Amino acid sequence: PHPAGTASRPARAERATAEPSADAPPLRVLIDGSNVAHATEGEAPRLANILLVRDRLAEQGFDPLIVADAALRHRIDDPESYERLVDDGTIHQAPAGTDADYFLLSFAKELGASLVSNDRFRDRSRQFAEVRRHVIRYMIMADQVVFERRTSRRT
Repeated sequence: PHPAGTASRPARAERATAEPSADAPPLRVLIDGSNVAHATEGEAPRLANILLVRDRLAEQGFDPLIVADAALRHRIDDPESYERLVDDGTIHQAPAGTDADYFLLSFAKELGASLVSNDRFRDRSRQFAEVRRHVIRYMIMADQVVFERRTSRRT
């Protein structure tokens, strides 16, 4: 099965089932919780942004996992709800004192997952080149989420 919005051509269907394409987006998706929380310019980081992105991905057939840096809990607009989501395992925090970008990229690589973030991860471009090809950019406007759909690789 293909996630919503993607389909293979009939001529390639046999090859796709025999050998998955290296460019096919995985169904598991990590959400860069800190990046997404800060997506609304001029406001405190919003928990609602994270939940909007999670829900939209789930609607499209993806399996979203939220990962945030440990410092987000001190800046988020709704700290009580945020802490409940951490406690129940909905939001996973990168260990305190770690480089959150490295943690996110390593986790995405290990899981073979895409990553929703507007971060460019330029300082990690060589080490995580394969993960960077599966970064999904997004935009949040009026509580609506739009994901970038690439048709070819950027250089």
